[in-house]
Amino acid sequence: MENIIIRKVEEKDISSVIDIQIESWRISYKGIIDNDFLNSINRNERIKNRKKDYKECGFIVAELNNQVVGFCRYIDNNKFTQDISDIDCELLALYVAPNLKYSGIGTKLFEFVINEFKNKNKEAMVLWCLKDNEPSKKFYTKMGGKIVKEKPIKIGDKEYLEVAFRYNI
Repeated sequence: MENIIIRKVEEKDISSVIDIQIESWRISYKGIIDNDFLNSINRNERIKNRKKDYKECGFIVAELNNQVVGFCRYIDNNKFTQDISDIDCELLALYVAPNLKYSGIGTKLFEFVINEFKNKNKEAMVLWCLKDNEPSKKFYTKMGGKIVKEKPIKIGDKEYLEVAFRYNI
């Protein structure tokens, strides 16, 4: 996809970002996360929350033909994963519109974040992925990650397992 533009998120992008996230969850996590939870995701609440915090960390979108088709959130510290001591940055979220998966957009977002971290002299990145999300795990492995940890996470009222991918930058 040659015409993809990677840029910083703007407040006007938030509803598109949330739509991509919700649609991705409902498709990618079907059969992994409880359907009641997936069907009860509150779009307006998520938009409101993201509008409050969208400037708190790195946040980029992929744009194609003036439309947001993916996004990525990241942070240049280990505030959220303090139990893995040898990392200094984290990829918090990477989503691509489900109808455009496998088109290179995720790779472009991922590479943008890695370059941002290289420019900040970061050395090791972590990202967390649901253990049962095989397509995403395959992508993160292809991008050079190694699984280094597993932990439970609560989503809704159920517990699931996440795995941590570590990357040398």
